[in-house]
Amino acid sequence: MEPTLSMTQSLPHEILWKPSPQHLENCVLSRFVGGSALQKKVRLGDAASLHQFCLAEPEVFWGEWVKWNQFPGQWSGPVLENPGAMQEARWFPQARLNYADCVLHKLKQTPSRPVVHFWAEDQVQRTMTCAELLAEVLRCASALQGLGIQKGDRVAAVLPNCPQALVAMLATVSLGAVWSSASPDFGVQGVLDRLAQIEPKVIFLTDFYWYNGKKIACAEKNQGVVKGLPSLVAGTVVNLRDEAPDLSQLELSQKFSWTDFLQFGPAQSRLEYCQVEFAHPLMILFSSGTTGVPKCIVHGHGGTLVQHTKEHQLHCDLQEGDRLFYFTTLGWMMWNWLVTGLASGAELLLYDGSPAAAGGELLFAMAEKHRCTHFGTSAKFIESLMKQGLVPKTKYPMPDLRMVMSTGSPLSAEGFSYVCQEFKPGVQLASISGGTDIVSCFVLGHPWLPVRRGEIQAAGLGMSVEVWSEDGKVQAPLTKGELVCTQPFPSQPVGFWRDPKREKFQQAYFSRYPGVWCHGDYLYQTEAGGYVILGRSDAVLNPGGVRIGTAEIYRQVEKVNEVLESIVIGQNWHNDVRVVLFVKLREGIALDTVLVEKIRHTIRANTTPRHVPQVILSVPEIPRTKSGKIVELAVRQVVHGEVVKNQEALANPEALAYFRDRSELK
Repeated sequence: MEPTLSMTQSLPHEILWKPSPQHLENCVLSRFVGGSALQKKVRLGDAASLHQFCLAEPEVFWGEWVKWNQFPGQWSGPVLENPGAMQEARWFPQARLNYADCVLHKLKQTPSRPVVHFWAEDQVQRTMTCAELLAEVLRCASALQGLGIQKGDRVAAVLPNCPQALVAMLATVSLGAVWSSASPDFGVQGVLDRLAQIEPKVIFLTDFYWYNGKKIACAEKNQGVVKGLPSLVAGTVVNLRDEAPDLSQLELSQKFSWTDFLQFGPAQSRLEYCQVEFAHPLMILFSSGTTGVPKCIVHGHGGTLVQHTKEHQLHCDLQEGDRLFYFTTLGWMMWNWLVTGLASGAELLLYDGSPAAAGGELLFAMAEKHRCTHFGTSAKFIESLMKQGLVPKTKYPMPDLRMVMSTGSPLSAEGFSYVCQEFKPGVQLASISGGTDIVSCFVLGHPWLPVRRGEIQAAGLGMSVEVWSEDGKVQAPLTKGELVCTQPFPSQPVGFWRDPKREKFQQAYFSRYPGVWCHGDYLYQTEAGGYVILGRSDAVLNPGGVRIGTAEIYRQVEKVNEVLESIVIGQNWHNDVRVVLFVKLREGIALDTVLVEKIRHTIRANTTPRHVPQVILSVPEIPRTKSGKIVELAVRQVVHGEVVKNQEALANPEALAYFRDRSELK
C-alpha cells in the first residue's frame, strides 16, 4: 500500500529563499541557456520547460554542455547511441578525453592563483597555487610511470582528505590508470574487503591522522593492509607534517615517503595525458558493505566529468574563482564530487578531522578565512549544530557564502529553517540526494526555483526522475513510492568490477522494474514539484501493511529537545510489524514515562497513529557507517538475533551491542 501524504499531515512548505532578479540574470544556468542552442527552446526562468526539454532532446542538452565548457580532448561524433535502452546506451562513443586533463586545464591560465586550501583538525594548514598543484601532479605521475603503472592498472589510497590525496588521484587518472580510495578510519579488514577485490599495484597510506582531539597511529594497520594485498609493487606513506615517516615495518620492496616518491620518476617538462574513451574506468567506488562484501562500482572519465560539472555550475551556480567546501572523507563519493570542482575553475577547501572539533566551529573558521562561497556538509552535522543552539552568523558572517549544501541523510524541515535563519542571511540551501552508485545526484538545488521548507528543489537536468508504486505505476504528487530513473544519464556506472556479464549490475538496479533504474530510495514529489526523501526503501517500515519512511518519524523526533539523535526499525511481532524507536538523549536526561509520552505525542500530532512507536528505548550510541549514515538494517538484524555481516563497514560497530538481547523486545 502506497499512502498519500493526505493520510498524514502535510509539511509546512513555506518559502525560505527565492532568487532575486539579479541572480536569475547572472547565474551560470541562465547564461548557459541564453548562450546555447537551448535559448530558442526554453524561456529563462522556466524550470519545468527546461527540464522537459533536456529529457526530450538529451543529445542537444549534453552536446551543448560539452561545447559550453570547451573541455580538452576529442568530442566529435554522436552524443548518444541507443537512447531507448538504459543498459545499452552509449554516451559520446567516439570521444577521446582524460578526466585529469579536463579538470586541470583551467589552472594553466592562472599559475599564481591559490587553488587548494587544506586544514587539519590539529591545525596543520597548507595552501597550494595552480602552478604548485600542476607541478606535484606531474612529478607524481612521473613516479607512477617509473613504477610501471599503465592504462587500466589500479592505484589505491587510504589517506586523509589532504592535498597529497588530490595529487595522487589526478596523477593516477592522467595515465589512464584507475583510482580507488578509502578513509584511514577503516580497519584492516574493511580496507581489504574493498581493495583486495581490485588488486592495486601501488598504494598511498598515512602514518597517522587526527580525529576528535586524538592522534591515531596507522603503522600497524598499514602493515596488515600491505600483507593482505599481494598485488602491490610499491607503497608510499604520507606524513601531513612533512616529517619522515617510519617505513621499516612496511613489507614492500619499493617504499617511499611522499617527498622521496615525488623525486622517484624521471624529470619531465609537461604531463602527457592518456586519452581514453568516454566510458574508460576512472575510479572504483564501493557500496557501504553493511549487508555483505562491498560492491565495486566502476565510474568512467566522461560521465563523471559532465555530470559533476553540470551539477556544480547549473545547479549550484559554481563559477570561476568560487571557493568550494564539502566535509567528506576519501571513503565517501562526495570527495570525488568535490575534486571535480577544479574543472569549473573553483578553489577547493579540504578539511580532515572531526566536524565537531572546537564545538563545530573549526569548519566555520576555515570557511570564513578562505571566503567560502559553497559550504557542504551532512544533515547530521546541521542537526547537531541546531541542537547545540549554535548561531554561525554571529561569529562567522561569511560574507561571500552563497550556498549551503546538505546530504548524507534527509534534512528535517527544522534543519531547513535553521540554515536559512542562522547562517548568512539570504543564503540558498540546497538539500541534495543521489549516491555512490551514480557518483552524483538525482535531486538537488536549482537557481531558478524557490527553496521551500523541507523540500529538495528539483530533479537534476537530464535526469528522468519519477516516483513509482510497487507495481510500476507513476505516483501522483504527495503519494509515496520508489525513486526510479527512466532514461539514460551519463554517470550511470560503467559496471561492477569482475562482473563481465553484468549480472550483478543488472540485479542491483534493473531487476525490480525491467529496463528502469530503481535506486532504492523511498520518497514523494510535492505539489510544487520538489521532492521529500523518506529514507532507504529497504529500511521502510510496514506496520499493518502501510509503508512508512523512517525519515517521517525522524523529522518529528528531532523536534524533541531532549533527544540528540534516534534510529527506528520495524520488529517482527505477532505476524505483523511493530515500530521500535531507539533514542540517544542529552547528558543527564532519563527516558521516563513523561518523555516517552512527549515523543509519542509529537509523532502522533504530526503524522498518523501508525507512525507512533509501540516501544521507545534509550541507547548511549547510534551505529553509523564511515560516512555518517545510521544503519537501520544492521540494528534490525541485531534485534532479530541475526548476524550482521561486515561490521568493518561501521564507524562504531561496538554500538550494536546496545541493541542486542534487549529484554524489552522479548
